[in-house]
Amino acid sequence: MRVSLQTKLLVLIISLLLFVIVFLTVIFSYFESKQTEQNMGQLALQVATTVSFMPEIQEAFELEDPAEVIQPIVEQIREEVGAEFIIVGNKNSIRYSHPQEWKIGKKMVGGDNDQALIDGEYYTSKAIGSLGPSLRGKAPIFDSEGNIIGIVSVGFMQEDIRAVISNRLIKYSIIAFFVLILGIGGGILLAKNIRRDILGLEPHQIASLYRERNAILYSIKEGIIAVDEHGKITLMNNTAKSILGIRDNSINQPIEEVIPNTEMYRVLQSGLLESDREMILKDRVVIVNRTPIIEKDRIVGVVASFRDKTDITKMVNTLSEVRKYSEDLRAQTHEFTNKLYALSGLLQLGEYQEAIDFIQMESSNQQVQSRILFEQIHDHKVQAILLGKIGKASEHKISFTIDPNSFLKPLPKHVDLSKLITILGNIIDNAFEEVIKSHGKKEVTFFTTDIGNDIVFEVADSGDGIDFESQLDIFLVGFSTKKGKNRGFGLASVKQAVTELNGTIEINNVNGGEGAVFSIFIPKEMKSVS
Repeated sequence: MRVSLQTKLLVLIISLLLFVIVFLTVIFSYFESKQTEQNMGQLALQVATTVSFMPEIQEAFELEDPAEVIQPIVEQIREEVGAEFIIVGNKNSIRYSHPQEWKIGKKMVGGDNDQALIDGEYYTSKAIGSLGPSLRGKAPIFDSEGNIIGIVSVGFMQEDIRAVISNRLIKYSIIAFFVLILGIGGGILLAKNIRRDILGLEPHQIASLYRERNAILYSIKEGIIAVDEHGKITLMNNTAKSILGIRDNSINQPIEEVIPNTEMYRVLQSGLLESDREMILKDRVVIVNRTPIIEKDRIVGVVASFRDKTDITKMVNTLSEVRKYSEDLRAQTHEFTNKLYALSGLLQLGEYQEAIDFIQMESSNQQVQSRILFEQIHDHKVQAILLGKIGKASEHKISFTIDPNSFLKPLPKHVDLSKLITILGNIIDNAFEEVIKSHGKKEVTFFTTDIGNDIVFEVADSGDGIDFESQLDIFLVGFSTKKGKNRGFGLASVKQAVTELNGTIEINNVNGGEGAVFSIFIPKEMKSVS
């Protein structure tokens, strides 16, 4: 059974208040009792001392019956100071005064007179007298020659002292009770205020929401970034870090230091929702949604979600390459169908020798390529791509040859078909387009090898080459040396695919600028990046 946050706070506050109140009450009671006893003792001693120095009292000791003078005087004083008793006795402790007159003439009780009668000291003591336990002040009485002739004892009953202490403690207990009530009321208000700040949720609900939020943020494929009202990052999920290439913890950093071209400040100022805005972040085209966080009609932050359009474009390009591959195979089928029709016509016309010569020519042309393709290149994915490109080259009258020195074993599993189609398909198609638009010979050469630690693919064409400035920008999204719309994505996709495989691309011109060579190096083993 879970206890609510309000109950926990109230129990904690009440427990602390009770502990503090009880602790302080005990400490105060102890010091209060000591202080009260000390004050009452001082009062008793002062009254006793005052009475002992009164001339009327000293002179009364010379009378035949001192009690007749002393009793009225001390009783009046006793009533004024509120003492329980004021007793005046002679050197033998015989009483000359007492609240109960029938005890006058009898000996004082308690046995605590020696310090005054013998040593002449002024002091306080606790003793049990004829009236009960009491706190007493003792003072000796001296005659004119300095001789001790008697004693004054002023007393307050212990029971009365405890009653005084109890009355004071009751007053303080009432104050403590009101403090406790105020503390409980304050605790209730504090608990309600905290509950309102956390939207009425209990701690276990907040913890559950936090875990669910983290699970959602780390599972979705969209990047999420949140900033506060000052533009400092408060949240960034792993997808956002991956898209932006961020490895450090960017929390509490200004957003403009992480994303220089951010437009989140605009939403902070305007408070308007922005949906499906396209922009470039870290050389990637992304689709961004920005939502203001509003609390009590005030903008306190912005949340931006974005998805990588490059991935979408890459998928579209991969599908396009697959479609091209299918079309290339269809073109190859169409090409061979035409040759079969021509061969059939020669046979029907009886031109058997010419038919034989045609078959031998086609056989010799395909024999070398087929031997290299099927005997030296052992990866079925590469074989399939090259077969399609051979058909396409034949259709466009391009001399597409596979270098006889090529040799390739089956590729590792991390070099999947989609990345392979993106890399080889785009590079070979670009080479075809270059030689088609050139006015010279139309030749494209393909070479591959896996000797060493890298898999190497190399495509050379006899086109016009690539100038140095274009080589610097050729892999940027949207850049193209060709005219027309929807260009500039092919080589960008190639660059991204090669980078994902931890590979590299090199571009070189050959034959004095006549033709270009694209060299791709892909490691055989994927190494984790720390």
